Amino acid sequence: MRRHASDPSRLVEAAFHRIHIEHMHDVPIANSALQVQALDFALWQHNWLGVLITPWFINLLLLPGTDGQWESVSGNKRLFRNFPSGNYAFLGGKEDEIGEYQSCSLISAMSEFAAQEDACAVAREVIKHMIKAPEPELNTTVAPKEPSPSKRRFLLFGYRR
Repeated sequence: MRRHASDPSRLVEAAFHRIHIEHMHDVPIANSALQVQALDFALWQHNWLGVLITPWFINLLLLPGTDGQWESVSGNKRLFRNFPSGNYAFLGGKEDEIGEYQSCSLISAMSEFAAQEDACAVAREVIKHMIKAPEPELNTTVAPKEPSPSKRRFLLFGYRR
Protein backbone atom coordinates (compact mmCIF):
# COMPACT_ATOMS: atom_id res chain seq x y z
CA MET A 1 0.00 0.00 0.00
CA ARG A 2 1.24 3.45 -0.91
CA ARG A 3 1.60 5.97 1.93
CA HIS A 4 2.05 9.70 1.48
CA ALA A 5 4.75 11.54 3.43
CA SER A 6 3.70 14.92 2.02
CA ASP A 7 0.60 16.67 0.69
CA PRO A 8 -0.85 14.43 -2.07
CA SER A 9 -2.83 17.24 -3.77
CA ARG A 10 -0.80 17.24 -7.02
CA LEU A 11 -1.11 13.47 -7.34
CA VAL A 12 -4.86 13.56 -6.65
CA GLU A 13 -5.32 16.26 -9.28
CA ALA A 14 -3.27 14.27 -11.80
CA ALA A 15 -5.34 11.11 -11.22
CA PHE A 16 -8.70 12.83 -11.54
CA HIS A 17 -7.59 15.01 -14.44
CA ARG A 18 -6.76 11.78 -16.27
CA ILE A 19 -10.18 10.35 -15.35
CA HIS A 20 -11.81 13.53 -16.62
CA ILE A 21 -10.04 13.34 -19.98
CA GLU A 22 -10.45 9.59 -20.44
CA HIS A 23 -13.98 9.08 -19.15
CA MET A 24 -15.89 12.17 -18.07
CA HIS A 25 -15.16 15.09 -20.41
CA ASP A 26 -18.28 14.62 -22.54
CA VAL A 27 -20.65 13.22 -19.91
CA PRO A 28 -23.75 15.42 -19.56
CA ILE A 29 -23.46 15.67 -15.76
CA ALA A 30 -20.00 17.25 -16.04
CA ASN A 31 -20.08 21.02 -15.56
CA SER A 32 -17.75 22.57 -18.15
CA ALA A 33 -17.29 25.68 -15.97
CA LEU A 34 -15.40 23.57 -13.42
CA GLN A 35 -12.04 21.86 -13.34
CA VAL A 36 -10.33 19.22 -11.20
CA GLN A 37 -8.87 20.76 -8.05
CA ALA A 38 -7.66 19.27 -4.77
CA LEU A 39 -8.18 21.65 -1.85
CA ASP A 40 -6.84 22.04 1.65
CA PHE A 41 -5.23 18.65 2.17
CA ALA A 42 -3.87 18.38 5.69
CA LEU A 43 -3.05 15.60 8.10
CA TRP A 44 -6.09 14.41 10.00
CA GLN A 45 -5.42 11.69 12.57
CA HIS A 46 -2.19 10.86 10.68
CA ASN A 47 -3.88 10.51 7.28
CA TRP A 48 -4.37 13.11 4.53
CA LEU A 49 -7.82 14.68 4.42
CA GLY A 50 -8.95 17.16 1.79
CA VAL A 51 -11.66 18.06 -0.69
CA LEU A 52 -11.67 17.14 -4.35
CA ILE A 53 -13.64 19.24 -6.80
CA THR A 54 -14.29 17.80 -10.24
CA PRO A 55 -16.77 18.84 -12.94
CA TRP A 56 -18.97 15.91 -11.83
CA PHE A 57 -18.69 15.90 -7.99
CA ILE A 58 -17.25 17.33 -4.79
CA ASN A 59 -15.94 14.62 -2.49
CA LEU A 60 -14.05 14.48 0.74
CA LEU A 61 -10.91 12.37 0.19
CA LEU A 62 -8.79 10.53 2.70
CA LEU A 63 -5.39 9.09 1.78
CA PRO A 64 -2.96 7.16 3.97
CA GLY A 65 -0.25 9.13 5.71
CA THR A 66 3.00 7.60 6.86
CA ASP A 67 2.18 7.24 10.57
CA GLY A 68 -1.54 6.56 10.67
CA GLN A 69 -3.50 3.39 10.83
CA TRP A 70 -5.20 2.69 7.55
CA GLU A 71 -8.16 0.39 7.10
CA SER A 72 -8.61 -0.62 3.48
CA VAL A 73 -12.11 -0.63 2.02
CA SER A 74 -12.82 -2.77 -1.02
CA GLY A 75 -15.64 -3.04 -3.50
CA ASN A 76 -18.85 -1.21 -2.69
CA LYS A 77 -18.38 -1.54 1.04
CA ARG A 78 -18.61 1.54 3.23
CA LEU A 79 -16.41 2.45 6.14
CA PHE A 80 -17.86 4.90 8.63
CA ARG A 81 -15.36 7.42 9.91
CA ASN A 82 -15.94 9.48 13.02
CA PHE A 83 -15.44 13.25 12.80
CA PRO A 84 -16.23 15.85 15.47
CA SER A 85 -19.39 16.75 13.53
CA GLY A 86 -20.58 13.14 13.15
CA ASN A 87 -20.01 9.86 11.33
CA TYR A 88 -19.54 9.83 7.56
CA ALA A 89 -19.55 6.93 5.09
CA PHE A 90 -16.45 6.50 2.93
CA LEU A 91 -16.03 4.22 -0.08
CA GLY A 92 -12.69 2.77 -1.09
CA GLY A 93 -10.96 3.53 -4.36
CA LYS A 94 -7.60 3.09 -6.02
CA GLU A 95 -5.85 4.96 -8.82
CA ASP A 96 -2.34 4.45 -10.21
CA GLU A 97 -1.22 7.98 -9.36
CA ILE A 98 -2.27 7.90 -5.69
CA GLY A 99 -2.82 4.30 -4.66
CA GLU A 100 -5.63 3.60 -2.21
CA TYR A 101 -7.94 6.36 -1.08
CA GLN A 102 -11.35 6.72 0.50
CA SER A 103 -14.03 9.14 -0.63
CA CYS A 104 -17.14 10.58 0.94
CA SER A 105 -19.62 12.15 -1.46
CA LEU A 106 -20.48 15.73 -0.57
CA ILE A 107 -22.14 17.16 -3.69
CA SER A 108 -22.99 15.48 -6.98
CA ALA A 109 -25.25 18.07 -8.62
CA MET A 110 -22.48 20.25 -10.01
CA SER A 111 -24.75 22.12 -12.42
CA GLU A 112 -25.57 24.51 -9.56
CA PHE A 113 -22.09 26.05 -9.72
CA ALA A 114 -21.44 28.91 -12.13
CA ALA A 115 -17.70 29.12 -11.47
CA GLN A 116 -14.78 27.28 -9.87
CA GLU A 117 -14.61 29.89 -7.09
CA ASP A 118 -18.18 29.05 -6.05
CA ALA A 119 -17.39 25.34 -5.80
CA CYS A 120 -14.20 26.08 -3.82
CA ALA A 121 -16.06 28.29 -1.36
CA VAL A 122 -18.70 25.63 -0.72
CA ALA A 123 -16.09 22.87 -0.43
CA ARG A 124 -14.06 24.83 2.11
CA GLU A 125 -17.15 25.62 4.15
CA VAL A 126 -18.17 21.95 4.22
CA ILE A 127 -14.79 20.66 5.36
CA LYS A 128 -14.52 23.40 7.99
CA HIS A 129 -17.81 22.26 9.53
CA MET A 130 -16.97 18.56 9.32
CA ILE A 131 -13.75 18.74 11.30
CA LYS A 132 -15.05 20.87 14.13
CA ALA A 133 -17.55 19.85 16.74
CA PRO A 134 -20.96 21.44 16.39
CA GLU A 135 -21.71 24.36 18.65
CA PRO A 136 -24.01 23.44 21.50
CA GLU A 137 -27.47 24.76 20.87
CA LEU A 138 -28.59 27.39 23.30
CA ASN A 139 -32.14 27.13 24.46
CA THR A 140 -33.39 30.51 23.40
CA THR A 141 -37.00 29.53 23.66
CA VAL A 142 -38.76 31.80 26.09
CA ALA A 143 -42.00 30.62 27.58
CA PRO A 144 -44.76 32.87 26.32
CA LYS A 145 -46.15 35.25 28.85
CA GLU A 146 -49.79 34.97 29.63
CA PRO A 147 -51.44 38.08 28.19
CA SER A 148 -53.19 40.37 30.60
CA PRO A 149 -57.00 40.03 30.75
CA SER A 150 -57.48 43.19 28.67
CA LYS A 151 -55.05 42.01 25.98
CA ARG A 152 -56.63 38.55 26.02
CA ARG A 153 -60.06 40.11 25.42
CA PHE A 154 -58.60 42.16 22.55
CA LEU A 155 -57.06 39.05 20.98
CA LEU A 156 -60.30 37.08 21.28
CA PHE A 157 -62.93 39.68 20.53
CA GLY A 158 -61.12 42.63 18.95
CA TYR A 159 -61.06 46.18 20.16
CA ARG A 160 -64.42 47.52 21.39
CA ARG A 161 -65.27 50.83 23.04
